[in-house]
Amino acid sequence: MELFIFARFHAHAGHESAAADALLDVLAPTRGEPGCLSIHAFRSSRDPRLFYIHSHWKDETAFEQHAGLPHTIRFVARIEPLIDHPLDVTRAERIG
Repeated sequence: MELFIFARFHAHAGHESAAADALLDVLAPTRGEPGCLSIHAFRSSRDPRLFYIHSHWKDETAFEQHAGLPHTIRFVARIEPLIDHPLDVTRAERIG
């Protein structure tokens, strides 16, 4: 079953650019993964410190493989000190 990921990142004040750079850097290698159907990063138009990643995966297994890849592990290590909350990732299925 296809899987959708919604990840939220709220940067510490002054770390907005570093957070944006980290998000942008992880997109290309993730798009190259065979199980990734799409991935996009977003920045809130009302809060410049708030970012999101929305990704679409072939299935849960594909996302689990993604989570263990070196570029993903580096991204998490890079983004965690830049955000003001614990990592916030939601796994979802499409309804309707």
